[in-house]
Amino acid sequence: MTAAGIARLAGVGRAAVSNWRRRHADFPKPVGGTETSPAFALRDIEQWLRDQGKIAEVPPRERVWQQLVGHPAGAAAALRQAGAVLLLVHERPAAWRQLRAAADDAELTGVLPAMLESVLAARLGAEHPVRGLTCEALAPSAALVRAAGDLATADGAPEAYAFLLGRHLDANPRQYTLTPPGPAALMAELAAVAGPLGTVLDPACGAGALLAAARDEAPGAAPPTLHGQDADPDLAALSALRLALEAPGAEVRVRAADTLRADAFPQLAADAVLVHPPFNERNWGHDELAYDPRWEYGFPARTESELAWVQHALARLRPGGTAVLLMPPAAASRRSGRRIRADLLRRGALRAVIALPAGAAPPNSIPLHLWVLRKPGGGAHPSPGHRPSTSPLRGGTTPLAPHLLVVDTAAPLAGGTGRDKPDWQTVRATAVDAWQLFDRDGEIEEVPGVRRSLAAIDLLGDDVDLAPARHLPPPAAAGGPGELARVHDRLTAALARTTELTPRPGERTAAPGPSAARWPLTTVGELARSGALVLRAGGAGTAAPDGAPAVLTDHDVIGGFAPSGTLPEAPSAGPPEEPVLVREGDVVVPVLGGGAIARVVDEATAGAALGRNLTLLRPDPTALDPWFLAGFLRGTANNRQASSYASTATRLDVRRLQLPRLPLAEQRRYGRRFGDLAAFEGALRLASRLGEQLVQGLHDGLTDGSVGPS
Repeated sequence: MTAAGIARLAGVGRAAVSNWRRRHADFPKPVGGTETSPAFALRDIEQWLRDQGKIAEVPPRERVWQQLVGHPAGAAAALRQAGAVLLLVHERPAAWRQLRAAADDAELTGVLPAMLESVLAARLGAEHPVRGLTCEALAPSAALVRAAGDLATADGAPEAYAFLLGRHLDANPRQYTLTPPGPAALMAELAAVAGPLGTVLDPACGAGALLAAARDEAPGAAPPTLHGQDADPDLAALSALRLALEAPGAEVRVRAADTLRADAFPQLAADAVLVHPPFNERNWGHDELAYDPRWEYGFPARTESELAWVQHALARLRPGGTAVLLMPPAAASRRSGRRIRADLLRRGALRAVIALPAGAAPPNSIPLHLWVLRKPGGGAHPSPGHRPSTSPLRGGTTPLAPHLLVVDTAAPLAGGTGRDKPDWQTVRATAVDAWQLFDRDGEIEEVPGVRRSLAAIDLLGDDVDLAPARHLPPPAAAGGPGELARVHDRLTAALARTTELTPRPGERTAAPGPSAARWPLTTVGELARSGALVLRAGGAGTAAPDGAPAVLTDHDVIGGFAPSGTLPEAPSAGPPEEPVLVREGDVVVPVLGGGAIARVVDEATAGAALGRNLTLLRPDPTALDPWFLAGFLRGTANNRQASSYASTATRLDVRRLQLPRLPLAEQRRYGRRFGDLAAFEGALRLASRLGEQLVQGLHDGLTDGSVGPS
């Protein structure tokens, strides 16, 4: 186990483990790893922690996890074995109890493979991907088998496997591209708008997140039949075990093979296909698959692997079935894919393109798209957008040309400048509400900047560009002259406020110099040691299941914004980590690239979590005035002497910041002056933002015709 594992085991930080290694000569020696990341024997660490009184007993979950990590066949193979044992305990508890009580290690590893194969075949089908469970493979893992079985008996098999799988995926973030819970749930909900999800396919299932979301979409309905396929044998096996354990009663069929080259379900007609395909693959089978019948809408170019996945999804749907794919934004506009996009539009197969905010899923820097498709031809669910119309020339109802729904879910979040992660409640409401209306009525009321229904024929230009942002009118112009008049009035009031708050220079003091009287100075570090203030670093904490506070980010502090960040989700292993919450009167200082900035927390900001690259100073009100503290911390010379210029990113050493030793009454005099400056600064910021909004609104209004030049 590594130092991180030891810290987790003992419930301390990694720095504490480093201190133990330096201070205690009897700390166990490494048995492997590297010089920068040494590995230790679990037995030695457990004994040392017990001798030191730092732990009474290793939790069963941690013991099983460490056995997985140290397994000679690798963690993924060990997790397959443990998952199969958990499935046996879950499906046949009486047989497991009898075997566990009677068998020694040799008998256990001799009898168990056949029992595991039996339960796996019964639950996952004869061609299941959980292979390699021979006597030889299990022989060195008798301890793991027993520990996994005991953990299932104590915690429940599905919960135990969720913990182990989650820990494995968290420990290997670069090895796996996962679909986060938010996008997975949204994709399943979009697919379920047309009706219950009876049969669901994910042809690039990874760890099974999308199929698990489909299972959760209708908890009261009959469990769906889940089909999955993945080219990575480990992921296919782990996904199959996850679904078998977490979806009781559902038929689970997962296969390990390259979907585009070796489709495991060629005859399937699914109600829904959910896919997070690999992006930008060049070696997807372009040369071998030139005459494949799946390319009904055109043969994808070598650079258009995503359009191959789109057509595979359509080929595996029943008529009227729905597919939802998570796509890179370039797939909506690359010239090499324009002919396929055009045919998808003409034939009414592509129904919606929904832009997600950046950070929705890896790669987090790119705002990904969701494509919603409907296979033409279903009688039960007519293709939305083919709106019925009574035609006197044809003597009845005729379908109009297909339409496309475009949605930008990032637009409703525009007010949350600086948000670290998307607000999934807002994203979901924007996307699902628009798709439900469009799917039901075939048309939708336009919301500028957010959603719009477009006739397919209007999109068949040279590039067939389907990016939502290209087709949505800007929201600023939507308000027209009335909204611009309101912005003008607010700007006028803000400018008047800045005039009222403009500070006077004040009286002159003695010129600073060698002969001038100087205040006695102290540092923030000295004040912290004396108890006059408390220092806390930000960045820690995870969201609890019942909700989490907003995060005050360094961007918010520098720009004067309200808290806009969100806490990361708690890992599947263990309880959420408590964040540092700010209180009214705290002083918050950015330590990286902020310059001379310090912010006093007001009533509106109190209760937010302290973000990364921020340091909190909590003054004792009987010793320090917060405005006095913040004002002197902002001095240019003060920041210069406390900054590190050893790297390209200047970092502030908050403990080195200085302020004068003054009586509390004198501090408050200065504090009132600093508070006035802060109010003036806030008024200037508001006037600047309103001015920019007015200027851009007038530009948009003049260019789109909603405002006249007079």
